[in-house]
Order: sequence, then C-alpha cells, then structure tokens
Amino acid sequence: MDEATTDVPGIGDTFPELTVETSMGERSLPDDYEGKWLVLFSHPGDFTPVCTSEFVAFEQRREEFEDLNAELLGLSVDRVHSHIKWTEWIAENLDVDIQFPIIADDQGTVAQQLGMLHPGAGTATVRTVFVIDPEGAVRLRLTYPMEIGRNIDEVLRSLRALQKSDDDGVAAPADWPNNDKFSDQVLLSPPGTEADAEARKAEAADDDELNYYDWWFVTRDQ
Repeated sequence: MDEATTDVPGIGDTFPELTVETSMGERSLPDDYEGKWLVLFSHPGDFTPVCTSEFVAFEQRREEFEDLNAELLGLSVDRVHSHIKWTEWIAENLDVDIQFPIIADDQGTVAQQLGMLHPGAGTATVRTVFVIDPEGAVRLRLTYPMEIGRNIDEVLRSLRALQKSDDDGVAAPADWPNNDKFSDQVLLSPPGTEADAEARKAEAADDDELNYYDWWFVTRDQ
C-alpha cells in the first residue's frame, strides 16, 4: 500500500493516488474509477450494529448510485477476511448481498492519509464520505460521529446536486429538490457587474422559467 502523508485532501483537491486491497481485489484510486463518480465511505468496524445498518442501506440503494454513474467503495481498519466474513453474515442473516468492494486498511494508513481516524478512539474510523468526480477531484466530504448512522438520501441528494451544478452551471438551494419555498428550482450565480445585473433583470422579464427576486437572487424552474 502506498505510504500515507499528512495532507488530507479537501474539496477541490485531486484525490491522492492509492493502491488498496479490497474484498474484491486490488484497486488503484482514483484511476480505476476514471470517468465515474466514486462514493468512498469509511466505517468504524465490521460486525458492529450501526455499520451493518449502513451497509445494508447503501446496498439497497446501490442501483440508484449506479444510475448516477457512481460506484460505492467502503473502508475500515479491518482485514480482508473480516470484510468477507461480515458480508457473508449480512447475506445469511439479513438477506442482503453486498456487491461493492470494501478497502482492507488494517494498518490504518489510508484512513490516516484521508483524515478518517476518530480522535481519541485509537484506530477506529469515523463515518466519513468522500464524493470524487470523474476527473478524480474531491467534490464533497461529509463526516458523521461513530454513534450516528449516515443518511443515504442526503448522500444521493448531494451527488445529484453536484451533477446538476456541473451540467447546468447552477447552484442548489437548501433541501433541493424539495425546498419548501422554491421546490425543485435552482439558483443562478449572482452577476459580477452592474451591466450583467441589468442584463439579468431584462432576461428574467422575458423568460417565464426565471423567477426574479433581486439582481443577486434569481431562481430557475426545472
């Protein structure tokens, strides 16, 4: 496995090149996922209740991620045989077949490099989510404490919002696409000059899909 560094990748950074061992064979990150979105998420440990509930939830929504051209990849500081036995237990007892790989980071080097270790909890990893785009850039990072399972709806919502922003050059409001005030409307970036602001106002007057509140606040219907 590649040697870890102390530089934790942030939003907009290129994800570091890593060669990792997983429950489904060796993977090279991010190269093996070039052209796809990657959702990399860590969990504190195999054979634990909250982590088990999360893996079941991710697998049950896996096809939704795949429909968004995204792949799932788990990680914990357990060995490969532990991952395999755990996923076998899930299949036998919960009737859910985990069909995505899990990184075996038993030395904790990947978790250390990615800032996934829980302060004061030894080698246990917090519930971190990285969303990496098809060009290998980190686009989103979420961190949950050990005692709280992740909201898969929010991971999917964030992925859809990132893709919408990339495709249309817009921003997503709070709770998009189910905002109480704006429903599934998106936000246009504020104009950079006075002339652009006047042009935006004129454009909104002629475009029924634009909702003009002020020069800096314009929404667009889907």
